[in-house]
Amino acid sequence: MLFSYYHLLKSGKATPRTGRQKMPVINIEDLTEKDKLKMEVDQLKKEVTLERMLVSKCCEEVRDYVEERSGEDPLVKGIPEDKNPFKELKGGCVIS
Repeated sequence: MLFSYYHLLKSGKATPRTGRQKMPVINIEDLTEKDKLKMEVDQLKKEVTLERMLVSKCCEEVRDYVEERSGEDPLVKGIPEDKNPFKELKGGCVIS
């Protein structure tokens, strides 16, 4: 993809990266059909190397992970009163 970006930048079909911008800005309408197909092939080459898993297997792993850590989770277990930083203070006075 780096070669493609450089090629597009040189041909004036992409703008250079500036500042905090992460991805190059490419105007799709200005690309030739060949450039569009090359970008699609590059993307498909990246995707074919990804490891894929069944959703049912992933769901089981996520469920097991959550159940294993539920004892440590303050949203499930709650926060002890003495360690709760958001606990309302007792007493005090209001000056008006």
